Amino acid sequence: MLRIVRSFKHVRRPEPVATVPARRATREARVWTGPARPQVVSDAITAAGGLLVDSAEANVIVWTSEDYGSDATPALSARLHPGIEWVQLDTAGVDHWISNHVIDGDRIWTRADYASPVAEHVLGFLLAACRRFPAYARATTWQPLGGEVLSGKTIGIVGCGRIGVEAIALLRPFGVRILAITDPRADISGADECFGPDGLHGLLELCDLAVIALPLTNATRRVIGAAELALIGSDGWLINVGRGELVDTDALVEALSWGGLGGACLDVCDPEPLPDDHPLWGMDNVLITQHSANPGLLNTYAKTVAENVRRFVVGDNLALAIDVERGY
Repeated sequence: MLRIVRSFKHVRRPEPVATVPARRATREARVWTGPARPQVVSDAITAAGGLLVDSAEANVIVWTSEDYGSDATPALSARLHPGIEWVQLDTAGVDHWISNHVIDGDRIWTRADYASPVAEHVLGFLLAACRRFPAYARATTWQPLGGEVLSGKTIGIVGCGRIGVEAIALLRPFGVRILAITDPRADISGADECFGPDGLHGLLELCDLAVIALPLTNATRRVIGAAELALIGSDGWLINVGRGELVDTDALVEALSWGGLGGACLDVCDPEPLPDDHPLWGMDNVLITQHSANPGLLNTYAKTVAENVRRFVVGDNLALAIDVERGY
């Protein structure tokens, strides 16, 4: 048995913020938004006190992707000029922007927050796993396929950030035990026990369902491989709402194929999009939702935009600032 690290109960992680200069009580937010220009985002900018302008006149970029499957880094890089003080990105995961060296130290960068809708998706996945919905959905003959209740299960949240905290709040009425792996500086209210990053194996041995919600960094890439899947075991389920590359897909297919893992619910995959002939599609112990955990993406993003534009105008700290060193 691997040693489980101590609980980090009394240390609270500070909210990521970026400090804007305090020389003026108010400042202009001259905002270029694009390349897509959804009305809900434009309305959020102006309602918060921002002024929509051409990119050459802007000191703020609010990025709104046209196609989330394409590489937008050249298009954003082309819009950056010395007058840009702050860039708001429309993605919660920023690994792509960092690895392509778009994010720099010359200005403030902030990300999006889709924690609440993704947490709802986590709850749906956990219920689907316990009730064996994937198998029942594929069945063509009336037959008992088993299933269990969520109540009483031990749920491990690997990477218990904003999504994990929201998920814990939703899960509390179900009477589950919650274990969380998080930054040592964090105090996760509602978790029954917290572990540092080196407590991964200990947590996986204890949980019935493992929720993966980590950011993708060099340190977390394929953090879930054959050894970790074996610890979850033949009765356990893997839930991935982070990034597909957090999980070794070949090891996942292998474990699912011979019963080394009970099942998997995946909103993200590697590769993504998943090829039509990939074996994961045909497994009756797998549920795939094709990176759709946030169905109201634009409305959720508009709320973040409005809040940060308001903060920028009055000189407050911006929420969801990106820390390049940490990778998110």
